[in-house]
Amino acid sequence: MLVSKAEAEAIFLKNNLRLLSEKLNIDQAEAQVIQAKLWPNPRLEVGEINLWSNAKSEQLPPISGNWGKTSEVTVGLEQLIYTARKRKKLMAMEKVGVEIAQEYFQDFLRILKVEFRNNLTHLQYVEEKQSVYKKQLASIQKLLNAYSNQARQGNISKGEFIRLKASELEFVKQLSDLQKENNQLQKELKTLMNLPPQNFLKISMHQFVPDVNKMESINLATLTADALENRPDVKASVLEEKYNNRKYKYELSQRTPDVTLLASYDRGGNIMNDFVGVGFALDLPFFSRNQGNIKASKIEIQKSQYMKEEKNNQAQNEVIQAYEDLVVAKKLYENIEASYEKDLDMLLESHQKNFVLRNTSMLEYLDFVNAYLENKTIILDSKKELNEHFEELQFVIGKEL
Repeated sequence: MLVSKAEAEAIFLKNNLRLLSEKLNIDQAEAQVIQAKLWPNPRLEVGEINLWSNAKSEQLPPISGNWGKTSEVTVGLEQLIYTARKRKKLMAMEKVGVEIAQEYFQDFLRILKVEFRNNLTHLQYVEEKQSVYKKQLASIQKLLNAYSNQARQGNISKGEFIRLKASELEFVKQLSDLQKENNQLQKELKTLMNLPPQNFLKISMHQFVPDVNKMESINLATLTADALENRPDVKASVLEEKYNNRKYKYELSQRTPDVTLLASYDRGGNIMNDFVGVGFALDLPFFSRNQGNIKASKIEIQKSQYMKEEKNNQAQNEVIQAYEDLVVAKKLYENIEASYEKDLDMLLESHQKNFVLRNTSMLEYLDFVNAYLENKTIILDSKKELNEHFEELQFVIGKEL
C-alpha cells in the first residue's frame, strides 16, 4: 500500500479509534450542560391509605358508588425551587467544562499527530536505509558469484573470498535488523490508522524533507506568542481558572437555602372531609453556610493560577529549545552539499569497477564501502532529524507552519 504522508494522515484522522473515543468526551461534557438546564422533578407522595375500617369509623361521602365511605387518603406534591440563580451558575460552569473538553481533545490530537508523523518519518528513513543496504548486498553477491570460480581455480586467494563473504553476512544482518524495525513501525502505524493487519505500508519518498525555505521566515518572538495563543494545553489552563471562578460563584450561591413549595390534599384526616393546603419548606442556615466548599473552591482558583503560569513558562521554554534544535539540525542538513550524495554514488560505482578490474585492492574497496554506508547514514540521519525537529516546533507552538 503506497501512500504519501498526506494520504496516510488523512486515513489516520478519519479512522483512529483513540481519537474517536476521546472526541466522545466533548459529547459527555455537552450532556452535562443539558443536565444542568433541567429543573428537578416534582415529588408526589400518596399516603395514609387504610385498607380496612373498624366499628368506630366515621362515614364519609363515597369515592365511587358505595365504595370509600370509610377510606382515608393524603396526597402531597413538592417542587424544589433553586434560589440565588444556582441553575444559571451551574450551567455557566458546565459550559466552560465543554470548552475544556474541546481543548483537551485538541491537545490529545496534537500529541497523537506528532507521534504519527514521526513514525511516518522513521518508516521513510528505514525504507531508504534498506534500499541502500539492498543495493550493496546485490553488488557484493554479484562479486561473490564472479569470484567463486576464481577462488576455486586459485586465481585469487581464499582469504579475499572469505572477506567478501563476511561483508555479505554483515549486510544480511543489517537488513534483518532493519526489517524488524520496519515490522515494528508497520504495527504502530497500522494501529494508529486502524488498517487491516495484512496491509503493508510504503511511504513515498518525495516528501522526506520539509520545505527548508519555510524555516527562513521563522521568528522566535512570533513563535512564542503563537504558542501562548494556540496551544490547547495553554488554553485549557486559562479555562481551568475560568471554570474554578465560576465554581466559586456557584458555591457562594449555595449559602442561600433552596425553597420547596408544598401542596397537599387530606381526605378524612382533618376537621374538613376534603382538606387542601399549601406551604413551603427551606433549610435554616444556622450551622452550615457552605463555608468549607467555598474555601476549597477559592483555593482551587489560586492553584489554577499557579498552574496557568507554569504552563505558560513551560510552553515558552519548549518553543526556545525546539527552535534552537531546529536551527542546529538545519545547519547540519545545509552543510551537506546537494550534489554530494550523487557524487558519493558515482564514486562507489567507480570503486566497484576498479575492484573488478583489480586496480583497487579488496581492503581499499571494502573500506570505501564502509565509508560510503557511514556517509549515507549521516545524510539520512540529517534528513530524519530535520523532519523530527520541524514537527517538534509545530507541536510546541500548537499550529502548522
